[in-house]
Amino acid sequence: MRFVVVEGPIGVGKTTLARRLAHSLCGQLLCEGAGDNPFLARFYDNPRAYALGTQLFFLLQRAAQMAELRQGDLFTPVCIADFILDKDRLFARLTLDEDEIRLYEQIYAHLTLNAPKPDLVVYLQAPVPVLLDRIRQRGLRYEQSMDPGYLERLSAEYTHFFYNYDAAPLLIVNAADIDIVNSEQDYQLLLAEVRRVRTGRHFFNPAPL
Repeated sequence: MRFVVVEGPIGVGKTTLARRLAHSLCGQLLCEGAGDNPFLARFYDNPRAYALGTQLFFLLQRAAQMAELRQGDLFTPVCIADFILDKDRLFARLTLDEDEIRLYEQIYAHLTLNAPKPDLVVYLQAPVPVLLDRIRQRGLRYEQSMDPGYLERLSAEYTHFFYNYDAAPLLIVNAADIDIVNSEQDYQLLLAEVRRVRTGRHFFNPAPL
């Protein structure tokens, strides 16, 4: 297993899990760097005005990250990423109008993306109230004004995307009832599943104690 992706909607804990997996698997961590996007804070305050800038910045950033990953150290045991390249179009469809989508698709078509196929995708799910609570807890100022309706639509887009996803083995995780930060038992159970899954579609939904 060389390339593992952790995905899910905002606030679900994908970067936290990716960091822990990179440590446990002695791998390289690849994060999408949302904090580097100069349009993101303005997008949450005024989505209509800043959607295109936000999305194009992420697209170019992810294209550069994929190029770096392709040219990376062949001897690195594993790379753990907290994003899948396909998510870029998911967010574009959600935030851009028709004219912006056409411009976005033209730019997308001219980029060399050619992302490696993941050996495993870990998709974290949680209800919107859980996501909102975790967003409040992590305390990023620009996220505090996030529209719950936007988060609802985003979660629905993720559900639809992964319902049809078959490009790589998929582990679907109920992230609402586990605590991978404060419960070592929860994390170790999930880590065992990550190490076990090699093909097909699997679900991780441990019964609460």
